[in-house]
Amino acid sequence: MRSPKKTDAALESRQVPVGAAAATRDPTALRALRERVVGVTAIALAASVVIQNAMFGWADAPGYGDPINDVLAWHQQNRVVVEIAVGQEALHLLLLLGFVTGLHGLVGRRHGAGADWSRLAMAASATLAAVLALYAVLWIGAVLSAGEIAEPTPVFELAWQLHAAAFALALPALGTTFIGAALATHASGLTPQWQRVLGVAGGGLLLVAGAASLAIADGSALLFVGMPGYAAWLIWLFATGVRLVRARAGGRPDDASTSHEKKL
Repeated sequence: MRSPKKTDAALESRQVPVGAAAATRDPTALRALRERVVGVTAIALAASVVIQNAMFGWADAPGYGDPINDVLAWHQQNRVVVEIAVGQEALHLLLLLGFVTGLHGLVGRRHGAGADWSRLAMAASATLAAVLALYAVLWIGAVLSAGEIAEPTPVFELAWQLHAAAFALALPALGTTFIGAALATHASGLTPQWQRVLGVAGGGLLLVAGAASLAIADGSALLFVGMPGYAAWLIWLFATGVRLVRARAGGRPDDASTSHEKKL
């Protein structure tokens, strides 16, 4: 005759839902899903920025040092291009903040390694988002005023210069975000050594260019000092996104992948 305790235990085991076994695997599956979502966000952000810059090249967008008459003429003839670009900036804000926030969560779940750098990246990305919002608003003001005038006015010129200044100030914010994210992901084992080097070097170039914000807003060629860093950011985003999306393809556990990647 079975004891009451054994009978109760047997009844409880029969009442366990069929999905309970799967639930025990949920932490790993959920962790993999989080990594994939963050990875897809990074790839989407990089792709959207590349498409935006390709569009500017196709439309032959003016530089900040071009004559103001040429700038006015371009905006009058390419209002649709600006509308698309501003819409993309709204998307970039969502993708940027979503990526950095998701990355902070991934770093925090890996024993906290790189958490300080991750917090720096979050603060810098919030600043970057605010500056990019200002950049987009000023561009909207420039293109709207361009449609109502035949010749450049002080208001149009001021809007364009403030737009340029916002872009220049975005460079150091992006550089700080880049450095913080690169150091955080490497410290937590999410990315290899070469991506850490790329992040520090590229972010450093963006910081150097950002130090000349006034000159860049006035049309200086110092802007091009930061362009290799900008390209490095896009490469890093894409490479990090691919690694996160494919992180679980081989079924590697966190600790094993972390120790292995730190050696690379």
